[in-house]
Amino acid sequence: MKVANRFTGPLERAGDCCWRIPKSYKEGMRVDGLIYADDKLIELIRQDPAPEQVANVAFLPGIQTASLAMPDIHWGYGFCIGGVCATDPQEDGVISPGGVGYDINCGVRLLRSELEFDDVAPHMKQLVENLFQRVPTGTGRGGKYRFDRDQLRELMGDGPRFLARRDLATERDIEFTEAHGCLDGAQPDYVSERALDRGYDQCGTLGSGNHFLEVQVVDQVFDRQAADVMGLDERMVCVMIHSGSRGLGYQVCDDALRLLRGAPAKYGIQLPDRQLACAPIESPEGEHYLGAMRAAANFAWCNRQLLMWQAREVFEATLGRPWGEMGMELVYDVAHNIAKCERHRVGEREKEVWVHRKGATRAFPPGHEELPEAYHEIGQPVLIPGDMGRASWVLVGQPGSMNESFGSACHGAGRVMSRTAAVKHARGRRIDDELATRGVVARARSWKGLAEEQPDAYKNVDLVVDVVHNAGLAKKVARLRPIGVIKG
Repeated sequence: MKVANRFTGPLERAGDCCWRIPKSYKEGMRVDGLIYADDKLIELIRQDPAPEQVANVAFLPGIQTASLAMPDIHWGYGFCIGGVCATDPQEDGVISPGGVGYDINCGVRLLRSELEFDDVAPHMKQLVENLFQRVPTGTGRGGKYRFDRDQLRELMGDGPRFLARRDLATERDIEFTEAHGCLDGAQPDYVSERALDRGYDQCGTLGSGNHFLEVQVVDQVFDRQAADVMGLDERMVCVMIHSGSRGLGYQVCDDALRLLRGAPAKYGIQLPDRQLACAPIESPEGEHYLGAMRAAANFAWCNRQLLMWQAREVFEATLGRPWGEMGMELVYDVAHNIAKCERHRVGEREKEVWVHRKGATRAFPPGHEELPEAYHEIGQPVLIPGDMGRASWVLVGQPGSMNESFGSACHGAGRVMSRTAAVKHARGRRIDDELATRGVVARARSWKGLAEEQPDAYKNVDLVVDVVHNAGLAKKVARLRPIGVIKG
């Protein structure tokens, strides 16, 4: 399918922070498209073809209310990155791997500490070097944790509880992970031999691309109550980890797309883009994908758990103190490439729908039954990483997310430059030296890895966060400034 360089269709204002693509734009759209953005961001979004994907998703059978996109929207496979869609299995609703993505359960976890910036600053270069040497990074790179097929299947069935039995996770770690790190209904036997081959040594590895492990300092607190509940304070050192299901999850998605290639024709589904390949949720093809996707999601939670465990070990070795003594506890872990069955109000009644979040983060409000007890009064922590030269954010979910976006918010800053364009833009420059002038120590496997992820390649995350805050989807709690980062 030929793709235009920019979106030329209609974008109608639907609120201070929302724009509508009316379903009259294309014959076959079942609902409107809605994009969350302010006046400044919408001009950037018009320069991207991703809104066309928002319109295309509106063709999916069983879609509820609207095809949604967050302010970090940019072009992806099938769905835009930043896309949200809910489908109802009672209305012939479908599941689409393009609405989850290749990196199943790519997500973010935030680790706090009782260290302050002055405690860590004299050790930063050595700390980053030690993290780079001991935490595996880069494309296809394996690590020290290796699991045979039977162990992998057990891990994908149980999530981090498998690691807890090996003293690699605590009960608190599990409690503060979304869904306790385990989706019910995982079917590890649906995961192919090729996927198992790719995953046997990749649990506990960072990968490449936009994945990172970042040492940060709390720069500013906006909501003192919520920050106190999460144990965050100004000048506090934190660690943010962004990674997913690695080669195993990629292969699960690839296998599913091959399986579903003929499903739309089989079930009489008309689609404007073959990348939206899908099947009814309650079909054999749909159930097979969901079983394998859940298994890969559980693998991803174990991956981030082991990455955190290794980060704790490096802090211990570098600073000479046990991680427990340094208060290195998990604040929360959120998924942002996943599909989950959730209960939401649609119109006048509540119903169970399948929420696809492709580069979007769950943002449940105070009192939601799925939150850890400690967060019931403040809402779910929402972790939004930015680029490695500016900032990342902690927010909490608000009631508006349940009313407007099926309990969702954005997942990051969002690219404004392709990787190819970013490399071209970086020619003749040393991105690591530029980051050093901003007070950030950076290590990566290659010059290209840093060039692709340079700050200029991303929207300003502060502007993106302003939109979800002003739209009532999530509320600002704290801004975190990077001081050290490792990448693939």
